[in-house]
Amino acid sequence: MSAISKISVIGLGYVGLPLAVAIARHVPATVGFDIDGRRVAELQAGHDRTREVDDEAMRATTLRSTTDAEDMRGSDMYIVTVPTPVDQWNKPDLEPVRKACRTVGEVLEPGATVVFESTVYPGVTEDLCGPLLERFSGLVCGRDFFLGYSPERINPGDREHTVERITKVIAGQTPEVTEQLAQVYGSVTTGGVFRAASIKAAEAAKVIENAQRDINIAFINEITMIFQRMGLSIHDVLEASATKWNFLKFQPGLVGGHCIGVDPFYLAECASQLGHHPEIILSGRKVNDAMGHYIADRVMDHMGPEKENARVLVLGLTFKENVPDLRNTRVVDIVQKLRAKGHLVDVHDPLADTDEAARYYQIELKRSLDGLRGYDALIGAVPHDAYKGFSSDVFDRLVSPGGIIADIKGMWRNLVLPTGRLVWHL
Repeated sequence: MSAISKISVIGLGYVGLPLAVAIARHVPATVGFDIDGRRVAELQAGHDRTREVDDEAMRATTLRSTTDAEDMRGSDMYIVTVPTPVDQWNKPDLEPVRKACRTVGEVLEPGATVVFESTVYPGVTEDLCGPLLERFSGLVCGRDFFLGYSPERINPGDREHTVERITKVIAGQTPEVTEQLAQVYGSVTTGGVFRAASIKAAEAAKVIENAQRDINIAFINEITMIFQRMGLSIHDVLEASATKWNFLKFQPGLVGGHCIGVDPFYLAECASQLGHHPEIILSGRKVNDAMGHYIADRVMDHMGPEKENARVLVLGLTFKENVPDLRNTRVVDIVQKLRAKGHLVDVHDPLADTDEAARYYQIELKRSLDGLRGYDALIGAVPHDAYKGFSSDVFDRLVSPGGIIADIKGMWRNLVLPTGRLVWHL
C-alpha cells in the first residue's frame, strides 16, 4: 500500500481533536473536519473548550480544522471519531456514523483506508459502514478502498492515559491494512499497538471495556444502598476492603458521560439481535440509571417530610470531575427529582458551559458561589477540585443551621465541618 501523506479526522470532539493534533505532529498534512462551525472557529483561533488540548498546543499544531469536506479530498486515510449515542428508548443511534460515511464517501478516492474509532457493536464497520461508503463513493470496498477499526480509549480529563501513551487496538480488513494502521498509530503512541484478530473482535473489545466498568459500578451502587440501611458508609467499607491485594476498588455514584452510561446499550442491542436477553448488562444499567433518584430521595428523607419548598444547592453538573463535559450527565436526575417534589434547586459548576446547561437541561447555572447562602441542603454531586478544599466558613455560609450537607463522592470526609449541620455520605 502507498505511503501515508495526508490523513483526515472526522469529528473534532474529546476523541477526535487530541488524536488529530497527535497525528499532525507526524503527518503535517492532517485535516480535522467537523460540522460545528463554532467549534471549528474556536480551534482555528487556537482554543479547545473541552480542555483536552491546551491552547499552546493548538496554536502550534499544523492541523487544518475545517467544515468543508472538500478539504479532505485526496486523503490516504480517513479516521471517523463521531459520537455514537442512544435514543430516548436507549437504542443505538448510528445516525452520526451514517452521516460520516456519506461525508467521507463523497470525497473518497481509490486506494484510501477508512478507519472507525467510534464505539459500536460488532459488525457495524463491515456490515453497515462498508456498504454505505460504497454507495456514496461509487467504489468497491476491499478493492478500491479498505476498512479499519481502532477503538478510542479517551478518558476526558485524564492527563496520564492520553492518546500518546495508551495501547491502541487495531484491526484491518486485510493484513496489509492492519500493518498500515500499526504504522500510523504506532508513530503516535508510546504505548504500542495490539493487532486484534479481526475488525469484529476489535469492536467487541471496546464495547465490553465500558460494559465491564458499568457492571462493577452497579454492584458497588447496589451494596451502597444495602449498607445505607445498616447505617454504614460505603466509603468506610471500601477503605477496609481495598487492603486485600486483588480487590477492585470501584466507587459508587452517578454513571453518565458518552461511554460507560451508553456503550452497554450497544452490547445489549447486539445480544438482542442474536436472540439473547442480556440479564446482567441491563440489570447494571437499571441500577446505575436509578442512582440519581435514590440520592434525591435520601436527601429528602434526611430533610424530613415536613420540609417543603426547601432551598437546595447542587455543586457540580458535569458527568465527572474536572471536565466541562455535560453529555449524559446524571446529576440532572437529582435536580429534576427535587424540583418535581417542589424544592427550589440552584446548581453551580465552575467548568460547565452555561449555554449548554440551559439548552440541554433547562438549568441556569450559578457562575459564582459568592453571595449564595442559607440553603437547607448542600449536595456535593461532582468532586471538582474547586470544591474539595472548602473551609468550614464556606459550609457555614452556604448551609443554614439544621441543614444537611450531602457528600456524594466522599470529598469532604476528612474536613472539619461546622456543627449544627447533618452530614450524610453514601
